[in-house]
Amino acid sequence: MGRLQGKVAIITGAARGQGEATARLFADEGCSVVLTDILAAGGEAVAASIGERARFVRHNVTDAADWETVVQTALSAFGKVDILVNNAAITMYNPIEQTTRDDLQRVLSVNVVGPFLGIKAVLPLMKEARRGSIVNISSVNGLRGTMGMSAYDACKWAVRGMTKSIALEGAPYNVRANSVHPGAIDTPMLNPTGTFESEPLARAFGIPFGRIGQPAEVAYASLFLASDEASYISGAELAVDGAWTAGLTSNMQELDNAS
Repeated sequence: MGRLQGKVAIITGAARGQGEATARLFADEGCSVVLTDILAAGGEAVAASIGERARFVRHNVTDAADWETVVQTALSAFGKVDILVNNAAITMYNPIEQTTRDDLQRVLSVNVVGPFLGIKAVLPLMKEARRGSIVNISSVNGLRGTMGMSAYDACKWAVRGMTKSIALEGAPYNVRANSVHPGAIDTPMLNPTGTFESEPLARAFGIPFGRIGQPAEVAYASLFLASDEASYISGAELAVDGAWTAGLTSNMQELDNAS
């Protein structure tokens, strides 16, 4: 306990799923948290259950003015911002022929412009304080391509690349930026009805661990990267995927050896 004692974090998409798990874990580790989401009722309930060290802000991540409100809430309530977790995202399953320009722009707006605006909002504070950790939640889709998900994949690769650029920009100020790449995780994005069976789905996906991941497992990865334990780690990507992408690497090596 206490791995984030005295720190202040902004966590987007925190009304449920990975974001909620991250907010609860960070608070358990001594962090004050500002939870944001467009789902106001859920976000308010999560913040209320955490207690005095939590605040909720209804937040459209694509709106720069909303980001100003979030940062000011953090400063008014807790006096600083040490950590940003860009978790909010939407997904899209569509072949490119069936994906319109408006579809692409909508996904890019939430999944790329949102983190971009968040980083712009907090980076001056972190640079002035000469400390900070930015954790961008990408995806295994930011490490590979996936059939029928060109718009989503483009976003998650963009988040990965942006993270590396921010790592370089922040390095002189002791501001770190890393990306987390979840695989198949039991959240409303993957399991909106809450009815799937973990092991059959994992077999269908070819996940070596043989099961779907849990939100807390992603939250613990974010906790490590946000904490001082990761003080010399920046510009890295951490896959939380039950060896899913490791299998892709092994297959490519086997093909190279066969050739």
